[in-house]
Amino acid sequence: MMAHDFLGASVQVHRARLVLAATVAIILSLPTAQAAPADKRAEREALKAALVDVLQRAPLRASRVGVHVQSLDDGTVVFSQNADELLNPASNVKLVTAAAALATLGPEYRFDTEFLVDPELPPDGKIKALYVRGKGDPSMTTERLYSITSELFHTGLREVQDIIVDDSWFDAERTPPGYDQEESDRAYMAPTGAVSLNWNATAIFLRPGAQPGAKGVVEVEPHSDYFIVENALTTGSRRARRVSVASKPAGDKQRITVRGQLPADQGSLSIYKKIDNPPQYFGFTLKEMLRARGIKVRGRVKLGLSPSRARLLYVAQSDTFDIVLKRLNKLSNNFVAEMLLKTMGAELKGAPGTFSKGIEVVESFLERDVGIPRGSYVMKNGSGLNDANRFSVAQVSRILRHMYERFPLAPEFLSSVGIAGKDGTLKYRFEGSEAVGRLRAKTGTLENVSALSGYVQAAGGEKFIFSMMVNDYPGRSGPIIQGLDALGAAVAATGSTLGPSRAVAALADSTRLGSELNAVASRIKTYLELGKQRDQRNISFLRTAWRSERDPAVRAVLAESLYQSNPNDYLGARTLLDSYSASSEVYGRLRAVAKELAVEVPGVGSMVELAASGNAEALARVVELAGASRGDGQAETELAEALGEVARTAPEELVVALRESQAAERDVAVALLARGLVQVGDAEHPFWKSLRKQLGASDPALVVFVRSLDAALSQKVAEQKAPRAADSTEVLIPVPGLPAGTGTSRTAETRPGG
Repeated sequence: MMAHDFLGASVQVHRARLVLAATVAIILSLPTAQAAPADKRAEREALKAALVDVLQRAPLRASRVGVHVQSLDDGTVVFSQNADELLNPASNVKLVTAAAALATLGPEYRFDTEFLVDPELPPDGKIKALYVRGKGDPSMTTERLYSITSELFHTGLREVQDIIVDDSWFDAERTPPGYDQEESDRAYMAPTGAVSLNWNATAIFLRPGAQPGAKGVVEVEPHSDYFIVENALTTGSRRARRVSVASKPAGDKQRITVRGQLPADQGSLSIYKKIDNPPQYFGFTLKEMLRARGIKVRGRVKLGLSPSRARLLYVAQSDTFDIVLKRLNKLSNNFVAEMLLKTMGAELKGAPGTFSKGIEVVESFLERDVGIPRGSYVMKNGSGLNDANRFSVAQVSRILRHMYERFPLAPEFLSSVGIAGKDGTLKYRFEGSEAVGRLRAKTGTLENVSALSGYVQAAGGEKFIFSMMVNDYPGRSGPIIQGLDALGAAVAATGSTLGPSRAVAALADSTRLGSELNAVASRIKTYLELGKQRDQRNISFLRTAWRSERDPAVRAVLAESLYQSNPNDYLGARTLLDSYSASSEVYGRLRAVAKELAVEVPGVGSMVELAASGNAEALARVVELAGASRGDGQAETELAEALGEVARTAPEELVVALRESQAAERDVAVALLARGLVQVGDAEHPFWKSLRKQLGASDPALVVFVRSLDAALSQKVAEQKAPRAADSTEVLIPVPGLPAGTGTSRTAETRPGG
């Protein structure tokens, strides 16, 4: 017994010693109480140094910049610059709208669209009126509407006299403040409506005829009697691509006018336009869908109110609100944002929903829940469009933190924003950095405005919120976006072996010259061929190649091939704009490649296509390309034709681009534009009518510029038409009212010694 007890005691002592030794080893392996904070301080100092380095680079240094970075782990403000300055946040305002809507409506909220009959559905299924009463569903589509007609068919409905659309849940004001700052028929300007369809936009599909000279094909989706289509589209030669698509109201319908030429090998081209009358658009499309499903419609589509005695036949419910939020933030949908404002107004302040009621709800949420008092910011619309809102980065960060800390809402809010390198408007950003998959944020882009705000879990495990806004920057947006990405990449790299500064350097390296011309021409040829296929099945391959490519010229060609593979994808266009520049490393080398391969300069055609649709960045880029083409006869001819084409379809936007361009670039662009106008017959060119219309603008500075531009162009056109002496040369003559460096020219004889 004693031996057994002794043995048992020895075993226990041995085990105790092992446990003690293991415990001591673990304790010794842990950082000391003093070491842990020291390590964190070192990491944050490294992050601050990297952020300061990026902010001191051009063009951020020459811009108004607000930056706020805060740890979610301990609440420490890690970095702050101009954090309380009120700036234009662009689409970062959608974070405010989304937060307020999620908090007030709830993640399970659904939008109803009611279909009613008066008073009951008779046995034969024939009724005098089908009432449609909308509650502001921003997600109703043609596909859903056809499914609804099947449900109506199965209720026994067989014949309808009139369709009456009840749009009274919202008031009659279609667009909020800020939208009035531009006149446009483009889809991003879509109006609101309690009864809406397809984000109140329509797709117009164009394709050439079978051979040059044949009439082109114009198809509107969805098809209905709401549209009056005037088709003056023809099929031209390989280089002929001059198309204008105009949309305007025509009574209770909408007129779509298409003019110009498409090359025979163009393939299908799609253009999106906003809808002017949402309830009529919905009603006419429903009429077409009912007919297709076998339900006769004998009468008209009318606007009216649903009578109190009407009986509910069917109610169509949207997806839950968390799904709607993804379309708002991941794709930055202006229409959804403004619809949410009115919905909040109607639900919390009573119908009809108005923009002012919606803003009141948002202001109440910010003051009561978030602690941001009224009057400390300016919010006039829910989308951030144009110059209508002012927030500070500190205020946006406060909203982000509030939503993160509200567990019932946090998952839905965080999942609604784009994921770096994965989806949404961040799908093609932050490539090759620690931010990919770690950073979730909302982008914001306007003319001379760029913003990025959201969340990131750094490589070291610490979680941060950040808000960055840049206003009044010089030049194009590409370098600004790269700067914002560098700031985000630095935060994401905190705690990694690479470190913030090296992460910023690595991200910058991706835009540097990677190889010489003769080493890339064959690869460029391959990618050009893939782009010409216009096959969406190539997108995955092209995206992978673009992500891994380091040569800027090849990267630009890959970006164009991505765009050509799916021109309707906003992210493809965004990638092209960010990858293509007028620099010698991109445009200069691609001109050399074009000569070697005997092709048109890669990228120019796609950039012109975007510019012709009114894209402000593409227009600015085309003007930059014109300036960079000086002295290259082939490139000048290509850009002259391009500017003539752009002037036809986006005349007002082109004037803005010329006004804001650098003087040297504008000189060349104006001269080439004159050539382009002459080539296509300047007397009938719509640019002249648009230019003289702008002489009546309310902005005196714009009127002065337009008057001078008109004079300069007229003189240039006259010179283009006049025969020139063999020994004449051009002398630049400044035009009054135009900035220095801009002018017209006259020919002067060259004399020896003179």
